[in-house]
Amino acid sequence: MEIVVSGIRPTGNLHLGNYFGAVKSFLQLQNEYNCFFFIADWHSLTTHPHPDNIRKSVKVILAEYLACGIDPEKATIYIQSDVREVAELYLYLNMNAYLGELERVTSFKDKVRQQPDNVNAGLLTYPSLMAADIIIHKAVKVPVGKDQEQNMEMARRFARRFNTIYGVEYFPEPASFHLSEKAVKVPGLDGSGKMGKSEGNAIYLIDDEKTIRKKVMKAVTDSGPTEPDSVKPEPVANLFTMMDIVSSKETYDYFNEKYNACEIRYGDMKKQLAEDICTFCAPVRERILDIIADDDYIDKVARTGAEKAAESAAKTIREVRRIIGFRP
Repeated sequence: MEIVVSGIRPTGNLHLGNYFGAVKSFLQLQNEYNCFFFIADWHSLTTHPHPDNIRKSVKVILAEYLACGIDPEKATIYIQSDVREVAELYLYLNMNAYLGELERVTSFKDKVRQQPDNVNAGLLTYPSLMAADIIIHKAVKVPVGKDQEQNMEMARRFARRFNTIYGVEYFPEPASFHLSEKAVKVPGLDGSGKMGKSEGNAIYLIDDEKTIRKKVMKAVTDSGPTEPDSVKPEPVANLFTMMDIVSSKETYDYFNEKYNACEIRYGDMKKQLAEDICTFCAPVRERILDIIADDDYIDKVARTGAEKAAESAAKTIREVRRIIGFRP
C-alpha cells in the first residue's frame, strides 16, 4: 500500500476551514493508504514558544484530530519529537543542502521580511526538516496546499540528491497530492476570501455556542440588493458559501430566493447560519472536550503512534547509515 505522510502544525485550534480542508482529506486518506500523520512540534521551535505552550498545543491538536475522526487503528498519528530518527536524517540532508538554494525559498524570504530580528537556522533549513519528515517513511504522496509546493520540490530535490551522491535508488521522490481539483474553501466572516487563524476571522471547532453566535452576527454584509437576481458581492457570497456548507438545501434555497427577490434580511440569515454552525460543531466540540480530559487515552495514542513511526523510521536510518558508510 502506498505511503502518505502529512504534518500538522501545533499552532492554535482547528477551525471550520481546517475541518473541510485537511481533516476531511485525512479521513479519506486513512481508509485508502498507509498514512503517517504527525504533529510538527520541532517546526514550532523557530518561534521560540514556552515549554508549557508546546505541551498544551500538542495535546489540544492531537485531541482535536482524534475527535474529528482520525483513527489511530487505521493511521499512524504521532508527535514529531518522539521520533528521534527524523533529526538524524535532517542532519544528513543538511550536509547536502546549499545555502543559496535555501535562501531562495519564498517562505524563508517572507519570514526574513516579517521577523528580521528572528532569522534563525531553523527557518533557513525548514525545507530539509520537512523533507526528512517525509522521506523518513519513504512516502510517495503528501497532501499539501499550494503554499507548500516549493518546499515539496525541495523535498524531491533532496531525495534525488541523496540517491545521486551515493549511487543508489533508495528514496522515492514524493509527489504533492490533491484529493480533488476543487477543494472546499471555507470563507472568513470578515468579508475576506479564506478563513484562517492569522486573519482573526475563524470559527473554531471548540468554540461554544455563545461565541459562535457572536462571531456570526458580526459577519460583514452590505445594504442589500436593489435589483432582482443581482450578483452577490464577496462578503455576502461568503455567507451563502458558509450556509451551503453547514445548512440544509432547503435553508440555503430559502435565503437565496429572498436575496434574489430583494427581500433578504441579513439578521435573520445570520441567526439561522449561527444555529446551523452550532448544530454542526456541537458533537465535535463535545468529543474534543472528552478526549482532552482523558490524559491516559491521549498518552496511549501518542505512545502507540510513536512506536509505529519509530519502527518505520529506524529501518530507514539503518539503511541510510549503511549507504553513507557509517556503522549500523
